Amino acid sequence: MRVAIFGGTFDPIHSAHLVVAREAARQFTLDQVLFVPDAVPPHKPDRTPFRQRLRMVQLACQDQPDFAVSDIEQANEKSYSILTLERLTLSGDEWFFLIGADAFAEITTWHRWRDVVALVTFIVVSRPSSAYAVPPGARILPLETLALDVSSTRIRADLARGEMPDELPPAVADYIRAERLYGF
Repeated sequence: MRVAIFGGTFDPIHSAHLVVAREAARQFTLDQVLFVPDAVPPHKPDRTPFRQRLRMVQLACQDQPDFAVSDIEQANEKSYSILTLERLTLSGDEWFFLIGADAFAEITTWHRWRDVVALVTFIVVSRPSSAYAVPPGARILPLETLALDVSSTRIRADLARGEMPDELPPAVADYIRAERLYGF
C-alpha cells in the first residue's frame, strides 16, 4: 500500500489541507493519506489542545474514503517526526511524507533528520517557482499547487474577529462554534 503521512498542527484544518491531500493522492496514486496531528509540536508552542485539533481533523476527513486520521502522537512529550515514522513504517507499506516547501526547507533542523530522510520519500508541496535545497539522501516528488491563499494563522485571526471563514469544512466550523474555539 502507498501511504502518505500528512503531519501538522492543523490549528485548525482547512480546505487547502484537504485540496493538497487529494491532489497528492491523485498525482502519486496513493492508497491513503494519513493525517497525523502534532500533539506537542516542537516548533509551534501554545496551540489549541491536541484532542480538539484531532477532532477537527477527524471531522474534516470523515467523508473521504482515502483519508485516515491517526492519534499516534498523543502520548509523545514532543512530536518528533522520526518517532512517529519509526512506529508507522514497521509495516511493508511504501511511505511518503506530505510536506510544505517552507517546512521542507527547514528539514535539516529536525530531530534526527537524516533518519527521517532515510525512511520516506517526500512529497513537497510548493507554489510554482518555490525554491528549497534538497539535503543529501532525500528523495522528493514535487507537488506544484495552485495558489491556495489560505492559512491557519489567517483563519484564527478571522475567528478571533468573530468571522467564520469559508475555507473551513462545515463540520469543522460547527465544532468551532460548539466548542467556542479561537475566541469565536
